Amino acid sequence: MSVETAQKDPTGLAAEVAHLLVVDDDARLRALLQRFLAEQGFRVSAAADAAAARAQLAAMAFDLVVLDVMMPGESGLELVEWLRRAGNDVPVLMLTARGASDDRVAGFEHGADDYLAKPFDPRELALRIRTILRRATPAVTQVLAQAPVQLGPRWFDPERSELRGPEGPIRLTGGEAALLLALARRAGEVLSRDEIAAALGTPDAGERAIDVQVTRLRRKIEPEPREPRFLHTVRHRGYVLRPGP
Repeated sequence: MSVETAQKDPTGLAAEVAHLLVVDDDARLRALLQRFLAEQGFRVSAAADAAAARAQLAAMAFDLVVLDVMMPGESGLELVEWLRRAGNDVPVLMLTARGASDDRVAGFEHGADDYLAKPFDPRELALRIRTILRRATPAVTQVLAQAPVQLGPRWFDPERSELRGPEGPIRLTGGEAALLLALARRAGEVLSRDEIAAALGTPDAGERAIDVQVTRLRRKIEPEPREPRFLHTVRHRGYVLRPGP
């Protein structure tokens, strides 16, 4: 990764208040990432392994975690799975030297929001971070006014990207919220996997990765995920959200 050749954010989209946690056992890469992302306008903290990351995550709230997969001891996949089990929906961008489709799918299955293979262009890293942050906290101007969508006993508010049920708010990861928002905006229309990937800001995610995201979302909105009432698969075409009581 060449930090020297990366330009500072020309769009001004790097939120000055966004606090990132970089977790990587490679001290040199960790330092380079800290320097580059700080130059992009982010607050940046760092951890050398999962144990150090856990301590920092317990002590403060972060807006996004940049997480290496292959680390000694507890892996990045195990750490993100622990976060999701604990109800922590902080967005996670995973970094790894393993860029195969199966590895991307594994990242999404464990709860990651995006996946970037090493080596990578630092400008792409910054772009993906901004994309995830935008969809995690969409600006009012980016969200079309739309009435809440009924999904049985649950309701999804597109303006707040919030899912609620009789038990109260239901936690969604950034990726899950972005997927449900894209489907809700075009409820009743079939969206191809490519259209969904574009809406999520992950155009190279691959079909299996999109299928994994849909499976995760069904667990949050369907009474019986294996027999979906609302989020339907349309063979050879994609997916459609059909709200209803």
